[in-house]
Amino acid sequence: MRLLPLFLFLITACTFGFLAMDEPMEKKKAENQTFVVMSYNIRMNTEADGVNAWPLRKDKVAGLLQFHEADLFGVQEALPEQVADLVTAFPDFDHVGVGRDDGVSKGEHMCIFFRKSRFEKLADGTFWLSETPEKPGMGWDAACNRTCTWIRLKDKETGKEFMHFNTHLDHRGTVARREGSKLILKKIAEINTKGLPMILTGDFNAVKTDEPIRIIMAVLLDSREKCTTKPYGHEGTSGGFDVKLMPRIIDYIFINNQVNIVRHGFLSDCWGLYFPSDHLPVLAEVNL
Repeated sequence: MRLLPLFLFLITACTFGFLAMDEPMEKKKAENQTFVVMSYNIRMNTEADGVNAWPLRKDKVAGLLQFHEADLFGVQEALPEQVADLVTAFPDFDHVGVGRDDGVSKGEHMCIFFRKSRFEKLADGTFWLSETPEKPGMGWDAACNRTCTWIRLKDKETGKEFMHFNTHLDHRGTVARREGSKLILKKIAEINTKGLPMILTGDFNAVKTDEPIRIIMAVLLDSREKCTTKPYGHEGTSGGFDVKLMPRIIDYIFINNQVNIVRHGFLSDCWGLYFPSDHLPVLAEVNL
């Protein structure tokens, strides 16, 4: 008879012990439902930048992305040698994206990098922001060839599929920015035929009151506005290398209504007097 209370005690203790052990596992499982997306205009490689030239800051750009644990990031203004440097810095990542000038390697790339252990690539492609989006060429009144890179991924942790688009609108052409925004939305509708969760990152060279952003926000959502926690960082992403208040928000992470935003920030990491780029990266922790 005396053994019965002891037996019941041991059963109870073991049960609570297993429950206690399960708590971190459940927490980890919940955490694995989210991943970190970043958008970063890394500034092209040019000797004219002097102390801010790419060879002197490439490790800082890579270090920033690594420290903030990006699982998926879209870059803008990446020349071939810069893409190669990022490939070296991120051996656990794969990437998609082509040179905007020849559709292969020439010119700036709007690459999307993704963590191979977390995501499986299902499809990808590039289109040009022009009247002939299937081939290289400048559109409307643009000063440069402009592209949008896209990828369809499967999250290995959840089994969910989603799409990521990454772009850079023209810095001079007013018509090109407006028509580029329209084309991106048109292509998203054509490519995302399954209506999957969708993320659009990029440097749009436009603030929220400008027509290109108003066009996009008629269909998509600004992740900063939809964040369930208080967004981090000041109100600006572009303004130069010098450590000072960035006066304009022109870099965004847009989403459709199948994506939730857990955290959002404009990251103002700096070294001494300078930022790693003349744009601040945008970070969003997302949940599909």
